[in-house]
Amino acid sequence: MAQYLLIESRDPFDSNDVQNFYGLASGLAKEGNEVTLFLVQNGVLAARQNARFAALGAVASAGVEILADDFSLDERGIVTGGLASGVKAAPLDIVIDQLAQGRKAIWH
Repeated sequence: MAQYLLIESRDPFDSNDVQNFYGLASGLAKEGNEVTLFLVQNGVLAARQNARFAALGAVASAGVEILADDFSLDERGIVTGGLASGVKAAPLDIVIDQLAQGRKAIWH
């Protein structure tokens, strides 16, 4: 079992290939890997509870840990109580910690 850190910085409402990246995260998790999807910058826009973006829920259902950068959330006026089910706010330090643990990382 490998460990992966996928970092998504793009707005899924503006960039069609974000769903492919979510599919990669889901596929890796379904193969038995430990996967974290870290949303940063405009990537956090999909994390809003009322965003009506079902693809992120499917990623969580596949067993992917979904984290949203707390600074990016603050910069966009998104409160942590308003996050979609399966999404947790986290500091950027998590990325450093997971990289130090030897996770394979992909930034999109």
